[in-house]
This record gives sequence, C-alpha cells and structure tokens, in this order.
Amino acid sequence: MSRAPKPLPITTTQARQIWLHAQRLDERAPFGDGAQAVADAVAHLGYVQIDTINVIERCHHHILFNRIPSYRRADLRHAQSVDKSVFEYWTHALSYVPAGDLRFFLPAMREHRREGHKWFASVKPADTRKVMRLVRAGPLTIRDIEDDVLTEKEHLWQSRKPSKRALQLAFYTGAVTVSERQGMLKTYELMTRHFGWDKLPKPASARDITAYLLDRALRSQGVVSLDSVCHLDAPRKPAVAALIASRVRRGELVPVAIESAGKQEHWALPAALEPGERAPPDLVHILSPFDPLIIQRKRTNLIFGYNHLFEAYVPKAKRKLGYFALPVLVGDEIVAALDLKTDRQAKKLLMQKWTWVGEGKKTVGRKELKRVIEEELDRFEKFQLAE
Repeated sequence: MSRAPKPLPITTTQARQIWLHAQRLDERAPFGDGAQAVADAVAHLGYVQIDTINVIERCHHHILFNRIPSYRRADLRHAQSVDKSVFEYWTHALSYVPAGDLRFFLPAMREHRREGHKWFASVKPADTRKVMRLVRAGPLTIRDIEDDVLTEKEHLWQSRKPSKRALQLAFYTGAVTVSERQGMLKTYELMTRHFGWDKLPKPASARDITAYLLDRALRSQGVVSLDSVCHLDAPRKPAVAALIASRVRRGELVPVAIESAGKQEHWALPAALEPGERAPPDLVHILSPFDPLIIQRKRTNLIFGYNHLFEAYVPKAKRKLGYFALPVLVGDEIVAALDLKTDRQAKKLLMQKWTWVGEGKKTVGRKELKRVIEEELDRFEKFQLAE
C-alpha cells in the first residue's frame, strides 16, 4: 500500500497570496463590468452572502463592489431578474448563488417539502394554500397581501404576518423563488415560471453535491481545510474527507502544512501552489465583515493574523473596533478596521472609529498607508451614495 504523501510546508504569506488570488482580490478589475461581471463573480465565488444590516451599503452589494470597481446595484438586479444568471437560496446563510448551480440545492428543497422547515413549523396549510393561490395569479410581494391577521413572534427575526412566513416556507421548498428585490423588499414568483421551465431540473446526487462543495471551495479559497469546505455544515464532513483522501491518492490534490496551523490539515490543487504575483502594494479593499475573506473568522486569523470582531450586537461600552467595523486590506495585509456609517440624508460617509491592526500598527510608512486608504475611502463614499 502506498504511503500518504508528506504535506508540503507553506508559509502564511504564501497561503495568503493563494487565497487572495482565489478570491480575485489581488487584481483591480478581475471580472470586467456590467451584469455579466456580476454573473461571473458569483459563479467564481460560489455564493455572495445577503444581509439586512444597512448602516453602510448591504453586504451583497459591498462584496461585489470589491471585485467589480464599476459595480452598480442595477447590475445585480439585471443578473437576477432579467438574465436570471443568479438566484437566492441558503448556503451557510441567505446568498446569491449561480443559477447554473441550482440542481445542487434541489435535494434540500425536496427535504423541506417532505419534512417541513424548523423555522416555519407554525405555518398553517391554509396560509400556504392562500399564498400559492395568489402567486399562481402573478408575482407578488408581502405588501400585496393586506388581509393578514397579525400573530405573536416565536423568535426575534420572525415576521408577525402569517402570509410572509408561508411565502418564506414556499421559498425554502423551492415552490417559489425571489424574482426581484427593491432594497430588501422581495418579489416572489413560481420557480418554474421565473426560469421558463416546464419542470425543475434533475436534482444532484449526494455524491455530486460533495464534489460540488469541494470544487467550489478549491476555486474560491485556493487552500482548503475540512472546516473551510464545510463551513457551518458539519454533517457533510465525513463525505468531503473521503473525497479529499481519494483525490490525494490520485495526485489531484496536494496536502499542505501552513505554518502555525498546528494539526489542522489543508489541501490545494497543484496549480494553485505555483508561484504567482503578489497583490499590488497600493491596492486597497475596504471589506464587508460578511466578505468570504472575513466570514470564517478562525481561517482569517490563521492566514492573516487578524481576528475580526463583529460587534453590532455587543454593548457599546464593550466594543473595541466599533458597531460595524470594516477590515481594510492593503496589498496582502489587513492593516486597519474602520467603523463607518453612511449618513444618507447629509450625503456623507461618517468615520466613527479608525483602528490600526497588524502591519498598520507600525509607524514606519503609516503616512503613505493612510493616504492610499483615504483615496479608497473617497471612492467608497461615492459608491455608498450612488443611485
């Protein structure tokens, strides 16, 4: 029996460069512009998280802006509602996903149809029949339903409107999809009618889904661990681990040992380990706390030496970085965290707090570092206030 290959040692700097390239944050305009750029970015990343917090622009727009310098919100609306190249569904959170990947989510939709959804256990069959009757007559938003009798919430994020919960359950079962968004107001449409299908595609097998999750992670992360592939999806770890082992035996994946990672195993495609160019030292990205580079906190800390604190739900007196701090990437280092707020009425971006971190704590070169960050802040403010 052949012995398992010895892991290839790589530095955190090398791991950082591989990850930045996989995230396309080492280039100025990797996807071009327009709705096609949105489709290409979502297809490459695998998903773009959606979030409701709007102290600055919501994270789905923010994430795309960091990879498409000319990004306009209308480009995402076009991709979702006209080209239909992206759709909304749950990954580790509610996200925009490539429409070409829909078959990998159909088994989850089928499971929710068969077994229900724990978040919507209180939805009554009569409410489901009502909203489905309405949506069959044409696309609708929750504002189009006026005869709800409000109920008490079962948890903080739940709606008091029975029709809204019924629509959300229909979304998770795949009966309807979100065909359009105006801000956070969603228009629901029959899934088949939205895509122009007579019936849904054939669902992916469990084996295909395992391969999909691994391939998605390798494409968007470069160097992966079992935790990073199965982020918030621990039940899939045994199947993913078996597939990784199989690919290592075939020489398709290379085990790597990142310094300071201890016993945590990592793997990469051979091509990802080939030397590449470093990100331009003056390339600046003001990142969302929900950006794929930040959302897996332990991974970001391992590879960038930066432990991001999301403090929106922390009492003000206990905050260190601020209510909605945004990590700042300059070249291949996270050097600051900026707590920003968009004052849309006064048409300005407010600086609540500036915290230097990592290499940014050093005084040498800080004047130039501050200059390039402030240049990007000007561009970021224009994006915040546009449209």
